[in-house]
Amino acid sequence: MAEIIQRDGTWVFDGSTVRITPGLHRSVPLFRQTYGEIAVPLEAVAGVVYEPERKRGRLRLRLREGADPLLQATGGRLPDAADPYRLAVDIDRSGVAEYVAEEIRHALLIEQIPKEPAAAYLLPGPPVPVSVRSSDGTVSFDGAGVRIDWSDTSDRVKRATGPRIIALPDLVQVEWLPNSGYEDGFLRFVTHDSVFSKLPPEKDPFALDLWGSARRDLLTVLVATAVTARLPHPSTRVGEHARADPSALPPAPEDSVPSRPPPRTPRRSPVPHASRPLQGPPQDIHDILLRRLRELGELHRDGVLTDEEFATTKAAVLRDF
Repeated sequence: MAEIIQRDGTWVFDGSTVRITPGLHRSVPLFRQTYGEIAVPLEAVAGVVYEPERKRGRLRLRLREGADPLLQATGGRLPDAADPYRLAVDIDRSGVAEYVAEEIRHALLIEQIPKEPAAAYLLPGPPVPVSVRSSDGTVSFDGAGVRIDWSDTSDRVKRATGPRIIALPDLVQVEWLPNSGYEDGFLRFVTHDSVFSKLPPEKDPFALDLWGSARRDLLTVLVATAVTARLPHPSTRVGEHARADPSALPPAPEDSVPSRPPPRTPRRSPVPHASRPLQGPPQDIHDILLRRLRELGELHRDGVLTDEEFATTKAAVLRDF
């Protein structure tokens, strides 16, 4: 067994699994501590390398494409410090780091692990239910569907549509872009009905606009990963596209990054929105529907919503009822 213990975390390799545990030091990002321990089966590993530096080195684990729903959901956009497959190593422990890397490489060679993309997820992703409060609202996933409750500081277009509830079978994919601190990020749930929507994240009722604390908003990756792990594997979607039309293959992840919205002036910290599922007598539900449609109509007349935005948002509200 090969093991290295650092302030940044602990890696243990027993010949078949690389067990990664985040450190508890305050320098370890909140996301890594919240995501918790990760057990990486050897068959999910594509390679490992130790990169020595002047003061501290770095141990890096490279996973096979398509093996991990976390990497699939984030598309390589996780900040380096939040990447659980990187371990900062003190210079006096470089020999141990090299030994761990060599043991993993040796096992890969003996077991003849392929480097080709995996045909199924080999890691499970975070357990459900999972719920995260972000700058734009609270997003939850229970394994069967996604629910978004908007905060009081969300755009009034979103608040007019009410809570967003999306069943898992309606989802096509999840798009995530981190909040860099200078530009907004977003978490968008793409459905069969909204796949061609061009609404900006701040007005899109299927997207969380991430403009607040980058440290806190990064936790939305938990939901993005949990949902991604339960959607059809990318290899299945590629096969379907190829059979239907060889020229219709989806672009590589780096080519499919949605355009970022323009930066906006930071807003005050959000207050949780006290939304509830629509319950009660039919007449009450009908009144709520009419009120929301009236609010959307006013936003359209005032020029806040374009014709396309109004049509898309109105359709989303009607679907919920």
